[in-house]
Amino acid sequence: MRFLCVLLLIAGAAIGIFYPWAMSNFSGHAIGTYRVYEGGRFRPVTVQLAASDAPVRVLVDLTARAERVAGQQRTVLTLTAANGGRTALASALSFNHTDNPRQTSPQLPDNIFRDEAGVIEAVTPGPYVFTLGPGDADGIDMRAVDLILRAGTGSIDERAQPAGYTLMGVGLAGLALSLVFGRRGGGHPQNPNSQPPPPRWGRNGSPRA
Repeated sequence: MRFLCVLLLIAGAAIGIFYPWAMSNFSGHAIGTYRVYEGGRFRPVTVQLAASDAPVRVLVDLTARAERVAGQQRTVLTLTAANGGRTALASALSFNHTDNPRQTSPQLPDNIFRDEAGVIEAVTPGPYVFTLGPGDADGIDMRAVDLILRAGTGSIDERAQPAGYTLMGVGLAGLALSLVFGRRGGGHPQNPNSQPPPPRWGRNGSPRA
């Protein structure tokens, strides 16, 4: 039973955690990474996109001190993408995911936080202007902000995460129950034949007086 529960835990983690993360970060191919904030200033970035790039996944990396961003519930950054004067994507980023942050270096206090701004499903060939700015979160000491674009990315099945978390919950519950009943059972019963025979003394096997 414990082996089955461990398998459920592994399967749940793969479906609910690893699969969405891999689809967001590694599906498709990279268009490019663009620095949109440095030295205290934001600057818009113009990227030429083709129809064959669709769908385009938009990711943002924020380099900042971990204690200011971790657990943040407010909007840290805002992003808009426009083509020909029309908004193709608008997003508010909070960077409060469980897989954040990544360390830049053990010697530095800064960490890299990643958030997904969204997906541009249909691309009109031409220049896209990506504009980022600060949100309403206070005290965020930003060092750098990078825009990452990936082309031809696969879509994430919305049922994956709930199903994965359910499998993980069942696996954890099963492990807990197996541990409880294992302790109550007191282990395996001993085989009486495995015990050495009692010592025998005297002619008829009874102890001598």
